[in-house]
Amino acid sequence: MRIRTTVAAVSGAIVLSALAVPAAQADEGRSWNPEPGFTAVQPKLAKSKQAFGATAKVAAPKVTSAVVNSGKPIVVGTTAKKKVSFSATATADAGVGGVAAFLWIGKSIDNEDSFGFGPDGKSISCKVVNATTTTCKGTITLDPKDMINSDATWWRVGASAVTEEGEEFDGESVSKVRVQRFSKLTVNASPEPVKKGKTITVTGKLTRANWDTGTYKGYTQQPVKLQFKKKGAKSYTTVKTVKTSSTGTLKTTVKASADGTWRYSFAGTPSTPAISAAGDYVDVK
Repeated sequence: MRIRTTVAAVSGAIVLSALAVPAAQADEGRSWNPEPGFTAVQPKLAKSKQAFGATAKVAAPKVTSAVVNSGKPIVVGTTAKKKVSFSATATADAGVGGVAAFLWIGKSIDNEDSFGFGPDGKSISCKVVNATTTTCKGTITLDPKDMINSDATWWRVGASAVTEEGEEFDGESVSKVRVQRFSKLTVNASPEPVKKGKTITVTGKLTRANWDTGTYKGYTQQPVKLQFKKKGAKSYTTVKTVKTSSTGTLKTTVKASADGTWRYSFAGTPSTPAISAAGDYVDVK
């Protein structure tokens, strides 16, 4: 069961609570609330802005924006929960009591295969922009133990809101954000020290989070650049490109020519972020 965050509009104030609600069950055994929303209690009484006998022309309430992690990719490891920020804005002629974003993945939000994460209830704070518009900010926490490897893709950002009169409304797909599997890259250059002209063997390993197993596994058949930074230089130069093995390992050889630091650098893929190893200094005699 996923915990749903609810915002209530009570006499113009924002009240936050967490409600345990029945959840949809995905094929993978995961569950989440497919209808994250808000509940309004003791709503304000609307004051008519129209003259007697005039016909009110009221625009439908709307979520106008919802952004998670400033639109940047969300990188999740194997054990630590990942907390990211959100900002959401909604507008309604009656005024907006609250709005909060949520993340989800699937063909449709009501589909049994959909899955997502709702806002952290106690994190939400709101600011009234004007009489009809409110912006709320808060956080969403992604838990890797609830995730599977195929989740490393684009997620939809939705938002639910409530007017000051208690009308609930939402935007199921306001924007998108990419979720990626955390990556690690190592390097070791040997021997150290080494005579000029002799062979240096540079090994390493590229791994990434495997959410299916909760461990880090080798990222296979990936092009990784071997780079060198000569002593005193400010930047690295690419020497060659090496592909990872079936277990994610890297191994190549170069001739020792000058003192400097060797490293591997991975450009990244849509599912896995770019990363560079810290570097290994070799003294050439």
